[in-house]
Formats: sequence, structure tokens, C-alpha cells
Amino acid sequence: MATAETHKTGGIGKDVAVYVCLLVLAGIQFVIAYQDITTSQMFVRMLTVAIIEGGLALLFFMHLSENRGLMWFVLIFAVTAILGMPIWMDR
Repeated sequence: MATAETHKTGGIGKDVAVYVCLLVLAGIQFVIAYQDITTSQMFVRMLTVAIIEGGLALLFFMHLSENRGLMWFVLIFAVTAILGMPIWMDR
């Protein structure tokens, strides 16, 4: 277990940068919502931005970027769950 002295952190600057990126992505979603596009195009664009937002939140605020093993476990589990949803929903 890491102590406060040995734990390396990027400081508050990294957290603020990630937060600003999340705010920009939220603004992009707002712009996408008011575009005159088809429903399927809007769904794909919104889903893409949401996946990027979720990835940023997971990597930095849940410290998955510091632990490669846990990051791969979460990624493999999430992809397996998403790909398995059609199978589970048919039952």
C-alpha cells in the first residue's frame, strides 16, 4: 500500500485539465443535440462522445491509468458485457 509520501500524483493541474475536457465534451453533446440530423446519426455521435467521457472519468478519477492490470480487467469485462447483451436479452 502506498503512503502519502510515496504516492505519485500529477497534482491538481491534471484533474483540472481532465475536468475541462469533460466540460468541453459536454458542450459538444449540447451542440450535437441541437443539430438537424437523423436519429441514427445523433445516436452514434452522442454514444461516441459518451464513451470518450466515460473513458476519461474511469482512467483519471478512478485511477485506472495508474494500474495497467486493473485497467485491462475493466476493459475486457466491459467489452464482454456489452457484446454479451444481445445474447442475454434474447433469453
